[in-house]
This record gives sequence, C-alpha cells and structure tokens, in this order.
Amino acid sequence: MLGVIADDFTGASDIASFLTENGLKTVQMNGVPRQPLLEKVEAIVISLKSRSNPVNEAIEQSLQALHWLQDNGCEQFYFKYCSTFDSTEKGNIGPVADALLAELKENFTVITPALPVNGRTIFNGYLFVGNVLLNESGMQNHPITPMKDANLVRLMDAQAQGKTGLVTSADVFKGAENVKARFAELKEQGFSYAVVDAVDNSQLAVLAEAVADLKLVTGGSGLGAYMAARLSGGKKGDNAFVPNKGKTVVLSGSCSVMTNKQVNAYKEEASHKHLDVEQALNNPNYVEELYQWVNEHLNEELAPMVYATVPPEDLKAIQQKFGAERASYTIENTFAKLAQKLHAAGVANFITAGGETSSIVVQQLGFAGFEIGKQIAPGVPWLKALSEPTCLALKSGNFGKEDFFKFAQGMML
Repeated sequence: MLGVIADDFTGASDIASFLTENGLKTVQMNGVPRQPLLEKVEAIVISLKSRSNPVNEAIEQSLQALHWLQDNGCEQFYFKYCSTFDSTEKGNIGPVADALLAELKENFTVITPALPVNGRTIFNGYLFVGNVLLNESGMQNHPITPMKDANLVRLMDAQAQGKTGLVTSADVFKGAENVKARFAELKEQGFSYAVVDAVDNSQLAVLAEAVADLKLVTGGSGLGAYMAARLSGGKKGDNAFVPNKGKTVVLSGSCSVMTNKQVNAYKEEASHKHLDVEQALNNPNYVEELYQWVNEHLNEELAPMVYATVPPEDLKAIQQKFGAERASYTIENTFAKLAQKLHAAGVANFITAGGETSSIVVQQLGFAGFEIGKQIAPGVPWLKALSEPTCLALKSGNFGKEDFFKFAQGMML
C-alpha cells in the first residue's frame, strides 16, 4: 500500500520501525533493488544516501526509487526526511519534492517533519527541538547541513520551485475536513506545498486522515506512524525480534548534542578510542590499527567504541584545519573500511550513531534489505540483514537517551 523513499539509512529505519509498530508488514531495502520484491508486504521503505549529495544525484536516486516502488505495486508514496529537516537553502528536500510531484503528475503535498515523541514539533511554521527553535538546538552546528533557520516555509521557498503555504494548529484543531478545505484553498491560490503545524500526536492523527487521498506525502516518521495506523485499522505489529549476544562494536560519527552526551556517558563504562582525522588522512595503516584495537576488546562485557564524535568547538577546529567535506569523507571512509574488516572477522552486531556514518557502513557491508525488529528508542529499531544473522542499530544523531549504547546491548538475548 505504501512506498517510502528515505533520504538516508537511519531515516529509513526510523520510519520502518514506526510502520511496523503500527501494524504494516514492512521491509527496508538498502538502495534501489535491481529485482522485484518477492515477499508479500504492506509497506516498502527504500533507503537512499541522498540527503547531502549533489541535487541532481538526489533527484535521480529518488526518481529511480519511485519507479521501482510503482513497479512493485505501491499505491501511495512518502518522501521521508529527518525530523530536524536537515536541508539548507541549497536543498535537497525541495528539489526532490518538486521532482516527485512532477513525475507523479501531482501539484500539491504537505511538509511535516514533526515527531513529538522525540520533541520535534511545529508551531506557526517554526520547527522546534524540545523547547527551543531548530536553529538554537545545536543543529546550527551540523557539519553537513547546518540549520540556520527554523521557519519551514522560508526553508522550502528558498529551495523548491513551488510556493509554500501554512496550515496552522488552529486549523488542525478543527479536524481533518477543515485541513482538507485549507489544502483546497492553498491549491487554488497556486501553492504546491503546505507546512502543517503539529504540536502533539493528536494533530498528526488528524493530518494522517487529511492526507489519505494525496498521491505523495512528505514528512518525518511521526506522520508516517499515524498513516500506518490508519491503513492497518489500528492493529499493532509484531516486532519482537532482538539480536543474540555476540561480538559487538559501537561506531559513532555524529557530533550532535545528544550523541556527545551518549558518547561521554559510554566512555565512563566501556573501552573507547577516538578516530583521529589526521591519522586517518596520513597513516595508511590506520584502519588496521583501529581494527586490532577493537579486536583486543571484543570479549569485554560492554562493546568497544570507536568514535569521531566531538563538541562543536572541536568540530569547527577540525573543519578549519582539514576542510569540512574532506574531514567528513575521511571519517566516513574510515568507519566503512573498519566495519568491513570487523564483519569479515565475525562481528555480529553493529551499533552506529549518525546518519552519514550509518549509511556508509551499511553500503560497505552490502546488505540488500532488513527485517525490522524491536525499538531501542523511538525511531531506532534493531535491524537484521535478510541474507545473514548480522544485526544493526542505526541511530540518527539526536535520537535516544544518554544510555543508548549500553541500553541497546542490554536488549540482547
């Protein structure tokens, strides 16, 4: 029934977990598959790495995903992006949404990244993280998509071809029929997009009803959860799977506020090693040295952690010294090569923090798709590769509580 195009891997597992939890049998695919899906499911999530690559590449990947989903019987489509929007005035959310609308021969959709369970809410078109505006939440320091503005209408108008209007909380409080009427008014006025306020889950439930007839919906996983609940008739899914205890490693690349707290908490209890950018750039044996260090600590009670997570001031210094893009690429590439060596050596469980880190690790390991398991935190499920028993926990930067890394291991049987 539902085909989801997600702009990074953690975002894909985020919405896949909510679809599963709300009663839709869901499979997550790593990139656009080359073959038809033989398994009978109710929702398909395709994870791309299109959040921060060049706009033309993001559009091309997204259209390929759309065509495959159409060929595999999907009837409604969902463009999933992060609950912190993660898209500067240069894109990629606006251009991809434009392209998907054009390909589907549609002229209107919604923009709703809200995820109240994780503190992401929208009021008067402004995106909040907890009690502060997006651009005051730490996201203004994001190394790849620094968010300098919290106004979603301005953000979309800066990067999309279509005009963006607003449906306020007052409109949503009046119910789904009123929201549909507001959509009709905006369409008549020439708007292609409507930022829709959502200050709590009840408003997302109203919006899920209001978008039922839209061919394309865009947003975070919060709205997706309520669309799934509507499509499944309110039944709950069986996502009881958790991994078996085995060799486990933590790889943390995110520099978000919460990941810094999680890394600092975990350093108090487990073996840890910082990924040094200068070493990664200049030492050809550095991946091997990291691999040997991890191997020495794999049999400890808690998994060893390799981390590139640093506070904002340290991140700024690294970017100034090596260049932001060069530093990010080097860190991702080092994690990817390290994960490949560890997987070949029998590591069974990978816990990763950061969308870019998670995406590159999964791409390097080459898994085609995943079974969706039990949630570790809202929007962060355990995943099991379809082809083998390797399990992964892939965490977006600001998701989870401070004890996330330890808690995820505590779930293992």
